[in-house]
Amino acid sequence: MDKIDIVLAVNGQPYDVRVEYRRTLADTLRDECGLTGTHLGCEHGVCGACTVLVDGQPVRSCLMFAVQAQGKKIETVEGLAHEGKMHPLQEAFIQQHALQCGFCTPGFLMLARGILEQNPSLSDDEIVEALSSNLCRCTGYRNIIAAVKQARDAMLEANTK
Repeated sequence: MDKIDIVLAVNGQPYDVRVEYRRTLADTLRDECGLTGTHLGCEHGVCGACTVLVDGQPVRSCLMFAVQAQGKKIETVEGLAHEGKMHPLQEAFIQQHALQCGFCTPGFLMLARGILEQNPSLSDDEIVEALSSNLCRCTGYRNIIAAVKQARDAMLEANTK
């Protein structure tokens, strides 16, 4: 198979990788960049476990080729914490017990970050609607929704100070 050299900007760091044109972003992040927080579930774009942010937009990385991501800003769950301090979403997920097995958690965290950055004042109903695009087989979603609401409120409060 033909391969191409590309540079991916992930969590503010450049990654020089050599990939086949058909290699997905999810596989490249995991295998070539060593960022295994991006999980592969269904590999059909249904479950959302592989959600990352590409130029601030939530994207199913199993449906995007790595070559399509060159020149774009990619953020994975490994980039949520900043200077040793957890992101408000991470804190809220812990406080609200919003995970059980944890497999879907990175996808939910990145989806939530993307939607809250696009609209920091999302209503409760809008949060529920947005989160319905990701699947969790363990939690029943109640605590995930509560965690995202808590993080939304904390982020809004921090921005008004």
